[in-house]
Amino acid sequence: MHSLIQNRLGLFSFNFNMTESENLTPVNINPVLEESWKQVMKEEFTKPYFIELKKFLLQEKADGQIIYPAGSQIFNAFNLTPFNEVKVVILGQDPYHGAGQAHGLCFSVPHGVKPPPSLQNIFKEINSDLGNEIPASGNLERWAKQGVLLLNALLTVRANQPASHHKKGWEQFTDKVIETISKEKSGVVFLLWGRFAQDKESLIDKSKHFILKAAHPSPFSAYNGFFGCKHFSKTNELLKQQMRKEIIW
Repeated sequence: MHSLIQNRLGLFSFNFNMTESENLTPVNINPVLEESWKQVMKEEFTKPYFIELKKFLLQEKADGQIIYPAGSQIFNAFNLTPFNEVKVVILGQDPYHGAGQAHGLCFSVPHGVKPPPSLQNIFKEINSDLGNEIPASGNLERWAKQGVLLLNALLTVRANQPASHHKKGWEQFTDKVIETISKEKSGVVFLLWGRFAQDKESLIDKSKHFILKAAHPSPFSAYNGFFGCKHFSKTNELLKQQMRKEIIW
């Protein structure tokens, strides 16, 4: 039965904690999440907004909508960067809506996919800031595995429809993620690029965390303060001051 349900839904990596006699409802269905994140976020999964979010996603799937990223990758940012290992947070808005691009990490694309313009500009700034060679691959899993949480505010999107899952519940969930990091940790470096990310500043306790702000790396704004921001060397200096391992960007 479980495998049949998994095949029918396919949207999330779902964890089925049900007996054969229980009904399949969104309240029964929880995302598979790395253990330390599961512990700090578990109360969210039974709140009304999250149940409504799950209902919405299940209906999207039932209606035949193509959703990005793939179900098994929706929580990649959390599964690759455990809560206990978060040192840096980069905030994005919503996943790439083109085929084959989104894989659960903001700004990142899988190996073999051409880096989008914003990511190309991020690599250019790293090259200018630190002298690093611009990589051929736009896959940022290597950052995630060093403690960089690559968090989009929305974790899913309809194919070819940017911001199509806006105000469905993801923002409330990811705001809680930011608040939880702020409350439970200290010394985290938050990189806020563009107005959307900077609107999240109020969720962060500035007395015990570091906030670096700049323009968004999009071609439309990169020359208005992203290029030359030196956020990557500044982040490493802040980590170094705390005797923490620097990020290999």
